[in-house]
Amino acid sequence: MFVDASAIIAIISGEDDATALGARLARAQSVFVSPMVIYEATLGLARRRACSLGDAEDLVGDFVHETQAVTIPIDDGIAQAAIRAFDLYGKGRHKADLNMGDCFAYACAKSLNLPVLFKGNDFAHTDIPVG
Repeated sequence: MFVDASAIIAIISGEDDATALGARLARAQSVFVSPMVIYEATLGLARRRACSLGDAEDLVGDFVHETQAVTIPIDDGIAQAAIRAFDLYGKGRHKADLNMGDCFAYACAKSLNLPVLFKGNDFAHTDIPVG
């Protein structure tokens, strides 16, 4: 399962759906993130929790370690797939309204043929399986 930043933020912050997201994550055979997800989750946590970037980075690092998530690299193929994702599902182009981070998460999940664990409705309007 590829984990989007929105799910990491929700789980760490204990949002209303954190338990359900955590249960779905626990059923995954393997967990993947990308450097962009780590970046996005760290900044989102710092904003949401009004904590330092260092503290947020530690929380996300702990999440990656505890879930034994594998960090996949962002290479040229992923970048091209993210561009295609924006063309198909990007903000102002499609109901999914994917932003840049979402497009990269989509591209990573698609490249690994994995579902995405996320919060919200954006990925549900794409062809990617929901984790």
